[in-house]
Amino acid sequence: MIRTVIGSALATMVLCTISFGASAQDASEKEIERYRAMISDPMSNPGFLAVDRGEILWSEKRGTKNVSLEQCDLGLGAGKLEGAYAKLPRYFKDADKVMDLEQRLLWCMQNVQGLDTKDVVARRFSGPGRASDMEDLVAYIANKSSDMKIEIQLGHPKEQEMAAVGEALFYRRGGVMDFACATCHADEGKRIRLQGLPNFSKPGKEAQDTMGSWPTYRVSQGALRTMQHRLWDCYRQQRWPVPEYGSDSITALTMFLNKQADGGNITVPSIKR
Repeated sequence: MIRTVIGSALATMVLCTISFGASAQDASEKEIERYRAMISDPMSNPGFLAVDRGEILWSEKRGTKNVSLEQCDLGLGAGKLEGAYAKLPRYFKDADKVMDLEQRLLWCMQNVQGLDTKDVVARRFSGPGRASDMEDLVAYIANKSSDMKIEIQLGHPKEQEMAAVGEALFYRRGGVMDFACATCHADEGKRIRLQGLPNFSKPGKEAQDTMGSWPTYRVSQGALRTMQHRLWDCYRQQRWPVPEYGSDSITALTMFLNKQADGGNITVPSIKR
């Protein structure tokens, strides 16, 4: 028992620590922000290439029904995109469940287009020589809500339940390192190397700035990444069993995080290290 506690504490110190003083942290943050400002112009952000590819995919007729995703209802009516991402995840009556954008797109591919999504799921995250339809579609659709506000949807009982499940998952410790999302994201001033870790334990600016900036182009990965990928990678780094793509657990976590970020400005695709 003692060994487990000590091991967990040491692992926490390695993964997310307050490593140096406030002045050094401030200087690092300013330099990171200066770098982001330099490459924030759409002409300098490769994430907008994904937006362009997603626009083509959105209007491409596919599947056994030979229709495009313009027939897909993301919450505001079939084909209506402006502001739709800002209100996701949300409850969909036709599926009788709460879905995030990627879950909903899979549902529409299967039910509206009659598309076999096996290959789409296999390419859910792009890699060298492997494009991702989902990353491109999310980039395009999310960009249609850029400069709008995150609007958490909690009017339906299932939306309220999903947010509550997400909060429970945020604080749930597990895995071989006994980590939770809260291990790194429930305190002020924690960092991984030079990267500040936002505090999601309370609503406000840190949560708003973070959730309003996804999807993002990751310079270190040379790819646009979605929130599905971000949370999947967090679980991987915590040494938890990684969740299935489009799982309700990821949607629940996203629901909770967006609740903390409610009212935040959306600027996507952003660009990060």
